[in-house]
Order: sequence, then C-alpha cells, then structure tokens
Amino acid sequence: MTNNITKPALYGIIASTILLGVYFAVLTLVSGWSFAQSQFADFWYFIISLVVGFGIQIALYQYIKSLVHSGKGMGKIVGVSGTTSTAAMISCCAHYLVNLVPILGVTGFVTFVAQYQVELFWVGLASNIFGIGYMITRIIKFKKSHE
Repeated sequence: MTNNITKPALYGIIASTILLGVYFAVLTLVSGWSFAQSQFADFWYFIISLVVGFGIQIALYQYIKSLVHSGKGMGKIVGVSGTTSTAAMISCCAHYLVNLVPILGVTGFVTFVAQYQVELFWVGLASNIFGIGYMITRIIKFKKSHE
C-alpha cells in the first residue's frame, strides 16, 4: 500500500462540507435562516474550527482504515478515534438543543446549555484536538514499529 492521502483528504473535505450543511439545515429548520446566519456570524471561528477538526479526523480515520484493510492491524485505533470524533460532535452541537428542549419542557437544561454555550464549543474543540493527536500518535508509533 502506498502512502496516498488523496482519498482520505477527499473524505475529510466532503465530511466537513456535509457537517457545515447539516449545521445550517438544523438551525434553519429549528429557528429560521436569519437565526442560522446570526449564530454563524457570532461563532464562525468556533464552527469553522470544529468543522475542519471533524474533517481532519475523518481523513485520519480513512487513512487508518486503509491500514486496517491492508492487514496492518490498527482496528483498535479506528474504534477509539470514531468514539472521540462522535463525542466532539455531540459536545459541539449540544448547545443547539436550546431551541428544542423548551418544547420538551426541560427548562433547567435549556438554561444550563444557553449559559455555557461557549464552554461547550471549547469542549468540542478540545475533543477534536485530542482525537487528532491520538490518531496521529498511533499512526507514527505504528509506522516506527513496522520500519
């Protein structure tokens, strides 16, 4: 197997684009297009960072997956990285439940999430950084042990 990163990079770009599309779709459906635009304008630096981090994790995931399929034995890393990525996206998007939770009658949760919106962004970013760092570390260790 070659060290071709074109396919994983393409998956990462596609995943980032889809995630950004889902972000706008959910906010537009819940609160309207103007709200989605204002939220993006207020928090674009967090949103773009999270989307790019997610895309990098998907690209690394695809690269690790290609190592698994080529018989390199990295199955545990694929499982851990997928879990980390999922946790990052949940913490990233949890603050948008503010718009839905009143319908469910859980006002305490709404207050908590609204009050800590920026902190939840930071949790998402930290999870992305951890996931990326973990996957890169595992790839480097694996390659060193198989030189």
